[in-house]
Formats: sequence, C-alpha cells, structure tokens
Amino acid sequence: MRWDQLTEDGADDGGAASAALFGAGAVTTRRFDTPEFRGITFHEVRARSIVNRVPGASRMPFEWTVNPYRGCSHACVYCFARSTHSYLDLDTGLGFDSQIVVKVNAPELLRRKLASRQWQGAHIAMGTNVDCYQRAEGRYRLMPGIISALRDRANPFSILTKGTLILRDLPLLQQAAEVTDVGISLSVGFVDEELWRTVEPGTPSPQRRLDALRTLTAGGIDCGVLMAPVIPFLGDRPDQLRATVRAIAAAGATSVTPLVLHLRPGAREWFMAWLGQHHPHLVRRYERLYAEGAYAPKWYQRRITGQVHALAAEYGIGPTQRGMPRRIPVPPEPGPAEPTQLTLL
Repeated sequence: MRWDQLTEDGADDGGAASAALFGAGAVTTRRFDTPEFRGITFHEVRARSIVNRVPGASRMPFEWTVNPYRGCSHACVYCFARSTHSYLDLDTGLGFDSQIVVKVNAPELLRRKLASRQWQGAHIAMGTNVDCYQRAEGRYRLMPGIISALRDRANPFSILTKGTLILRDLPLLQQAAEVTDVGISLSVGFVDEELWRTVEPGTPSPQRRLDALRTLTAGGIDCGVLMAPVIPFLGDRPDQLRATVRAIAAAGATSVTPLVLHLRPGAREWFMAWLGQHHPHLVRRYERLYAEGAYAPKWYQRRITGQVHALAAEYGIGPTQRGMPRRIPVPPEPGPAEPTQLTLL
C-alpha cells in the first residue's frame, strides 16, 4: 500500500504535495472478531497532519476539513469518496467498505494546530469525505477529543453524518455551541426502507437518523437535513419526495437541502455495477442521464430542487435565520435554481 503517498496539502482531496502524512512504519493493522466489526480491517496510523485545506479548484464553500477516517463501513454504493482509497492502492469497492484507515492521533494533532499562532480560527467542516460517526468511531472514540479541542478554542465547526452515534457526544456539542457556531446536519436522502437496505446497507435506518435529529433538537442543537442523494428513477417520484420532506419536517429539521446523485470516477463504476445487478432495466437510462459527466443534467437538478423547496415550504421548513448555528456546507451543483432553504455558511 502506498502509505507514503498521503500528503499534507490536500490529503483528503487528492492534492499533491511534498510532505507525507505518515510512512509505512506508522501503520498497525487490526481485525476484531466481534459482530459489529466482523469482516472489517482497521489500519491504525499516526498521521502528521489532520487539518486539510480544500484545493483551490474545488467548488466546496469551505476551506478546511478534518477527516479522522478513510474508508467507510456505511458501504453506501454511491459514495463519492471511494476514489480516495485508490491513493493507498486499496480497492475502491469492497475495500473501501471494509479497509478503514484510522488516524489515531487526530485529537492531539488538531489541538496542536488550533494552538498554533498561524491558525486564524477558520470554520472546520467534518463528515465531508467519509462519515466521522461510522462504526469505527464506537471503538476509537476520536470525535470527543476533536470536539473538545474545537470547544476549548471556540473554533466554529460543522458535522454532516448518517451516524446516530453523534448522540453520544451531545453534551460536548452543547458545550461547544455555548462558545462558538456549531452546525449539525443529518444526511437523509429518502425514507424508503427497501431502497435504504440496498444502497446504504451499513447505515442506521432513515427513521433512526430522524429520531437522532429529534434528540439533538430537544437538546438545544438545531439540525438541518441534507436530502442526499436523491436517486434518479429509484427515489425521485413525487410521492417519495413528499414522504421524505414530510418526515424531515416532522422530525423538526430547521432546513432541508436536496442534492441529486452525482457519480464521480470510482463511485460511478461501483454504482453502475450495483445498478446492473439490482436494476438492470435502468442501466441505459442512467447512461443517458449521466452521459455528460458526473452530474445529472441541469434541467433534472432544477426540477428536483424546485419540488423539494415547494414541499419544504408546504410543511413549514423555512430558511435558516441570521444568528442560528451555521449549517454544514453543501457542494453546489452546476446550474440548479438558487436554494431557498439555506444551509450554506
């Protein structure tokens, strides 16, 4: 494995730089024979850097990220981060789901970075690459140290997750929210249980995520929902969109932002193989819809955005108000209508 190819600048975004994050001698491989981790291999590493600058060419509306893990046991068939495993010569299919890189010294590295005179207190986004509350977090418990470091420096941050394990850290989130801007978003693209079981097999169910949102909201932490992905021909019928927005509203979300499925290289191949196995009649339709690249056509994105925003207004999910905690930033898609349920910084 090319462990020495993980580099300090743009490490989690595929950027090139000179300083390796860690060398082969820093890797410890472990396997745990317990039901929740059966079949998963953990590569424990001592990273040299944990705060990563997003490449300038990126359309992400945030500049800094923290990603304590690589690979994700959520096993979402559409995950855009699959290609990052290729940087380590790891498989981007089943390997991405089962070969998890754990940066065991992430909290101490973050604390050191935040204490640096060069650090200006910029917003840090988490969960933008792989989920920081995937199953591995239950064992390694990196997020309490990370949130504590951000709290102690009153550094603004946001978290996007499908993991209900975030509830474990509610007291820390409450403490952080007293001193800085904290934005939490749950990712719920649909509430169709049959679809969930096939495309997101390692995640908590959509209903459990919405229950987590209720608990966070009851604890004083406002939460938005990233309604992602909206999956063409499988989760985009008007009745499916209505059911999802209705459930999001009932859970008390402060905002909802739809994001249509995008298929970047690495994810595209894995998703299309899955589609051919489970829905072969849709393969040609997908080839046509995504013929221009990773994103669905603008007309399709606008249609979904308009439908979801209309439903959000109908169910009383309004735009984020000034002074509310900042929502997790969402990668913009080319050309859709401007959102009215704001979740951007």
